[in-house]
Amino acid sequence: MRARYLAGVNPARLPRVAERVVVVGSGIAGLFTALRLAEAGPVTVLTKQRLADSNTELAQGGIAAAIGKSDSPELHLQDTLAAGDGLCDLAAVEALVHEGPARVLELAALGVQFDRGQEGFALTREGAHSRRRILHAHGDATGDEIRRGLEEQVRRHPQITLLEDHFALDVVTEPGRRVAGVTALRPDGGVVFFTSPFVILATGGAGQLYRTSTNPEVATGDGVAIAFRAGAAVADMEFIQFHPTALALEGSPKFLISEAVRGEGALLLNARGERFMPGYDPRGELAPRDVVARAIAREMASTGAGHVWLDARPIGEAFPQRFPTIFAACRERGLDPLREPIPVAPAAHYAMGGVLTDTWGRTTLPGLFACGETACTGLHGANRLASNSLVEGLVFGQRIADFIRRVEAGGPPSPSSGFEAASPPESDDGHLPHRWLQPAWPASAGQARQPSQALAEPERQPPEEPLEPGRLWAQTQDLMWRRAGIVRNREDLEQAWAEMAGLAELAATAELGAGREALELANLTLVGALVARSALERRESRGAHFREDHPRRDDEHWLHHIVQRREESGL
Repeated sequence: MRARYLAGVNPARLPRVAERVVVVGSGIAGLFTALRLAEAGPVTVLTKQRLADSNTELAQGGIAAAIGKSDSPELHLQDTLAAGDGLCDLAAVEALVHEGPARVLELAALGVQFDRGQEGFALTREGAHSRRRILHAHGDATGDEIRRGLEEQVRRHPQITLLEDHFALDVVTEPGRRVAGVTALRPDGGVVFFTSPFVILATGGAGQLYRTSTNPEVATGDGVAIAFRAGAAVADMEFIQFHPTALALEGSPKFLISEAVRGEGALLLNARGERFMPGYDPRGELAPRDVVARAIAREMASTGAGHVWLDARPIGEAFPQRFPTIFAACRERGLDPLREPIPVAPAAHYAMGGVLTDTWGRTTLPGLFACGETACTGLHGANRLASNSLVEGLVFGQRIADFIRRVEAGGPPSPSSGFEAASPPESDDGHLPHRWLQPAWPASAGQARQPSQALAEPERQPPEEPLEPGRLWAQTQDLMWRRAGIVRNREDLEQAWAEMAGLAELAATAELGAGREALELANLTLVGALVARSALERRESRGAHFREDHPRRDDEHWLHHIVQRREESGL
C-alpha cells in the first residue's frame, strides 16, 4: 500500500498555523463557499497557483437555473435525471434545481454581469435541456466573468486570507479519523501544517489524466487523491465526460467550442460533409454529451479523419456577437466560422466521480468536506447535464457553509432557501447518512458496490528507474486516452489498471525536492488508477462509461455506485 502522506512529510514535525476553516481551491465552489463562511468568521483559502487558475475561468456556455417563464425546477430535475442515466441521487438533484435559482441571483447581486435581454436575463439552450435555461455572460465568457466577480469580492473581504502558490499536500487526521487540518507546500519550498477542525476540498477535476483535454494544467485530481490517501471514500470514478467539440487543429492547443453553439443552431458534419447526428439520436446535435462524443468518435473512425466539422454558418452574422471569445480564437487560428465549418473532436472535460459526500458536502471523514467537481454527491449520475457544474458549486458550497456554521453555533442547519434535500444531520459525528455506503453484493438498486476483491492487487512491477515527471506524465495521458477513454473494453482496462497502479506506486516515491510537477504526478497517477479500476469493474455501458464488450445498460446488475476506499484497494 502507498505511503499515507505525500512526499514522506511528517505533520508532527511541521510548523503549525491555527485556522477556523481552510478551503483548498479557488474555482467557483471554493470562492463562493469561502464568501459564505466568511459571514461568520475568518476563512483561509489555499490555491496552488494564481487565484484565477481553474476550470471556472474557462467555462463558456453558462450556468443552468430554472428562472424562465416557461421553465420550472421540476423540468430541470427531469432533464438532469435523464442525462444521469439512472444513477443520479434524487436528493442531490432536488437540492440543485430548487436552490440553484436563488444562488444564481445571489451571484448576480455580488456583481457578476450576466447578459440580459428585453425580458430579463438572456437565456440559451444546450444539449439535453428541454428549455432555454442557461444564463451566460459576455456571450461566451461566462466563467471568466464569474471568476472576476467572485475574485473581487474575495480579495477585498476582511475575513478571508488568500494564500496563492500554496500546494495542498495532505489532509491530516487525528486518532479516530477526525480531520486535524491540511499540510501545504509554500512558495519558498517549506511545508506548513494548517490546523483546523474543518477542511473543504474544492480543487476541481482531473482532466490532465488525458492527452486531449479542455482542462487547464492545474486539473490534476489533487482533491480526490488527498481525500483518498486520508481514508475518505470515493465513488463513480469510472464516469469521465468527454466534451464532443474541442477545436481540433494540428499543433494548436485544445480550445473548447461551447455546446451553446449547437444550442443556437450549429450542425455536425462528418468528413464527407454529411450531417450525422440524427442517425444516432432523435435529438440530433442536442443529444447528451456522451451520445454526441461517441457518435463523433465513430464517424472519425469510419472515415479515417482526425476530426469532424461543426458548421456554425446557420447561426449567421450573429455568431461574433453571441460567441465573441470563440470567434476571436478561430480567427486567430486562421478560421472564419461565418464562412467555413470548424474542425472539432472530443476531449476529456469533466469527472462525474470524486470524493463521496452527502447533500451537505460531508465526506466519510468527520470534518472533511468536498465541493464542486472534486465531490461526488450523486447529482450528475453517469453523465453531467450541460451547465450544471457551475451552479453545483454554488448550491453545495452554500450548504457546506450552512452546516459548518450550524456546528459552530450548536443549532440545526438553516438552509438559505425554504427547500431541504434530505434531513439535515443533527451533528458532525462522522456517521455519514448516505445510502451508497451500504455494502451490497450482489447489489440492489440504489446501493453501493465494493469493487471485486479480484481487482484489489494488480500484477505489476513498478520500474526501477529514476522518477522523470515529464516522461511519466506523457505516458499516463497516452495510456488513459488509449485504454480508458471514450470507448473501453476489458483487455484495455486490465492493461490500464495494471500500468496505472504501477505508475502510481512509482510516482509516490516523489520527494519535495523533485518539485510540484512530481507531486502533481503522484496525485494524477493515483486518480488514474482509481478511474481504471472502477471502469474495469463496471461491466455495462451507462452514461459516459461505454464498454464495447458490454454495450448495453444493465439495471438488473449495475444500478448502483462503485465506492472505493484506500484500506480496501491496495493503492
